[in-house]
Amino acid sequence: MRTQQPKLKTQLFSCGFFGHCTGTVLSPTTPHPPPLPFSSTDPPPPPPSLSLPSASSQFDPVTHHQSKPESESSSSSTSQSFTQWKFTLPESPILPYPQPGSDQGFDPVSSFRSSPPPPPPPPMSSTGLQELFHAAELQLSIGSFPEQLAALHLLERSLVPYPPSDPECPPELMRGLVRNLKNKAGAKPATKVLLALCLAEANRHVAVEAGAASAVVETALELEDTAAERALAALELMCTVAEGAAEVRAHALAVPVMVMMMGRTSARGKEYAIGVLAVIYGGASEGEPAEAVLAAPAEEVARAVELALKGDCSGRGRRKGAQLLRTLQPEEEKET
Repeated sequence: MRTQQPKLKTQLFSCGFFGHCTGTVLSPTTPHPPPLPFSSTDPPPPPPSLSLPSASSQFDPVTHHQSKPESESSSSSTSQSFTQWKFTLPESPILPYPQPGSDQGFDPVSSFRSSPPPPPPPPMSSTGLQELFHAAELQLSIGSFPEQLAALHLLERSLVPYPPSDPECPPELMRGLVRNLKNKAGAKPATKVLLALCLAEANRHVAVEAGAASAVVETALELEDTAAERALAALELMCTVAEGAAEVRAHALAVPVMVMMMGRTSARGKEYAIGVLAVIYGGASEGEPAEAVLAAPAEEVARAVELALKGDCSGRGRRKGAQLLRTLQPEEEKET
């Protein structure tokens, strides 16, 4: 003969989790108010057990306060599921939570700032580029400073992912880029757009005519590292056209600035500066007049190049540097 199981509500209030609840107002078996709190001399109630009651023995205080007969309320309370003790969270955007073990709270502002940037727009057609150039040309010519920055950032988002080869950049737009090279806030996007445009040979001629080569020489030392590298890369591209090489050779600050840039830029920056120096001294060896060559003796430039090659430099930079050192050798050493 099987032993009769205890009643469900007796099992409910005999478990360790609700061991101290039988004397409170929440107990369905206590029709009267609870006694006064424990005095200082009474022993404290035993700590609650860590074991959880079964799902069928959970007590729902909401159904207890409803006006029902005692038998009906007891049976309804024991039939409530443990899953009904969950709180309903309000609908909100899914935000990243701090990592476990972090002592910092959740900052929604920093979480949105750390979100990845939006993808670049798709490549524009030739007609769309013409319209973009026209709108940016107007803003860079007569717009306010915030409007000019907005135009630079629009050009950056549209041209940097897909450097255009056609149509040719308008001269006034290129002059607007050159003016912003001397502006600290606009230099970073201006160097990005200038390099993207100079990847097309037709735009190199436009850039040289707009004074971009001289502007890079005069502002390179004031630019931040990454912006200076992009400006030097654009300058080396401009030196591939005849008028660009001639303008750099005629600039008295070209060699001193390139020598100083070799000592402060990264490997890529050294490569571009060495490439510009190779163009300057390569033309001078062919008999072309060059004020920059007269401003800096070849021996001093050679020592600066050797020092740059001993540090961090790219493979192409080392090859260009070796060729430049051969060019800078005195004629008597070349013959021997």
